[in-house]
Amino acid sequence: MGRFQGKRALITGAGSGIGQRLALDLAAAGAEVAICGRRHRPLEETSRLAGGGIEMYPADLTDADDAFRLAEAVGPVDILVNNAGFSSLVRSARHIGPEEWCAVMNVNTLGPAMLTRALLPTMIKKGAGDVVTVSSVAAISPSIMAGAAYSAAKAAVRAWMDVLAAEVQRYGIRCITVLPGEVDTPILDRRARPPDSAARAAMMMPEDVSTAIVMALALPRRATMSEIVMVATQPRDLTEDIRAAMEKTS
Repeated sequence: MGRFQGKRALITGAGSGIGQRLALDLAAAGAEVAICGRRHRPLEETSRLAGGGIEMYPADLTDADDAFRLAEAVGPVDILVNNAGFSSLVRSARHIGPEEWCAVMNVNTLGPAMLTRALLPTMIKKGAGDVVTVSSVAAISPSIMAGAAYSAAKAAVRAWMDVLAAEVQRYGIRCITVLPGEVDTPILDRRARPPDSAARAAMMMPEDVSTAIVMALALPRRATMSEIVMVATQPRDLTEDIRAAMEKTS
């Protein structure tokens, strides 16, 4: 019997990267897993890799109404993982436009806040639950390479999780914020200078972050790992990446 037997989890942004790996790991550990993402085909791939049995819910979490509809469709969960993320093509604070700014904020802050709000009442009634939100080390160390909007959004969602924890810990709900550095996921393709294979090889992998999240969730209820900060063991030279991010205007 897996250590998450009898637990129901919802993971957003689970069509690739960290979300996909976590869905596979939690399913393998006995959890009943539901996943969501904007596109159905990547979700099908995650389900296939898991050998089936994973529920799929296409949803666009930039729309608050869609977040509420998703919560209603999925029903009560024991574990919510707000993993869906989005970064702008333009990283410069001088050049980013309003549409890109709002898109980054909506995916990284509005979606998690509204989805969590919708799913909290049943956790509170039960007196237990876990809310995990994947932020970024950019929340702690904002950078041009990460981008003005992305850094701001990840800092905002980290602050929101702190406030949420202060409100709901009395109900037995644990709030875990994950702040990874560079991870080899498809979001890197949106950079002004997408990393090559050699650069990606030096980064963390999705399974590294998933392992840390599963470990935090497996702790006894009396213990909470409120923040998990993860970075690559060997830092790489980002000079050219930063220069490209400063120069890209559209």
